[in-house]
Amino acid sequence: MADVVAYYLTEKGPTHSRPKELAAHCLNLLEELGTLPLSEITGRKCRAYIKKRGSTVAATRELEYLRAATNFANVEGIVQGTIVLDLPAKSLPRERWLTRSEAARLIWAAWRKTESQGGAATGRHTRRHIARFILVGLYTGSRAGVICGAGFSPAAGRGYVDLNAGVFYRQAAGRAQTKKRAPPVPLSDRLLAHLRRWKRLGICKQAVVEWNGEPILRVNKAFRAVCADAKLTDVHPHILRHTAATWLMQRGADLWQAAGLLGMTTQTLQSVYGHHHPGLQRGAAQLLSGRRSAG
Repeated sequence: MADVVAYYLTEKGPTHSRPKELAAHCLNLLEELGTLPLSEITGRKCRAYIKKRGSTVAATRELEYLRAATNFANVEGIVQGTIVLDLPAKSLPRERWLTRSEAARLIWAAWRKTESQGGAATGRHTRRHIARFILVGLYTGSRAGVICGAGFSPAAGRGYVDLNAGVFYRQAAGRAQTKKRAPPVPLSDRLLAHLRRWKRLGICKQAVVEWNGEPILRVNKAFRAVCADAKLTDVHPHILRHTAATWLMQRGADLWQAAGLLGMTTQTLQSVYGHHHPGLQRGAAQLLSGRRSAG
């Protein structure tokens, strides 16, 4: 098993979309299962691994990497045959999304938060970068990592916003394309005006989201604090993407255009968010009642 994983890291690691994450997950695999031959990685071993890791999501991801490594070694002729892993069923997609009033509360909570020292307010705003992050997430439906990694000029390993053309190039330069597609997206007039103002005023100099003049990689901790201030539960950064998709469907957006903006297939958009679209099943419902839908 260790040989197979090492070969996968050597051959595929350098071009992987997240090489550091891949290496960390594989290290966990090696520490627990590295001495075993592939033939001994049974369903029982998988279940025990998941239980010991304590995180079903992380352990499942790591076992999926093991399966990918074995399949790759099989194609390369390093081993013969593949392994069948006992993995948990994928969880159902989250239904939670923000209403427009909830989104407004979240932005307002981030915008007005000020620093306190010794029980006295200093007047220094400490979470306005989260408000900007929220706006970009809601207007583009982009993933959190894509937003935090975006600058205002092309650079290796990051996407960028072209303020002249009004386009958000979300795919990081030099990074391999994955199933989590990040195609370029045109910016709405409102968001483009915000971004241009932030850049002009020096609020954001290098990146779309900055704190104390420096780009940030993650917003998780500050985002949780803003959610607490807004008294919103079961809300996380990725919910902005769910919300953008839901709002598009509720507005009756064309499936092909909406899927292109979000960077997902029309099949995924329809299967996960299609029930929010007012027109997708209306014709069929009218037929059941003996009527034909207009148009």
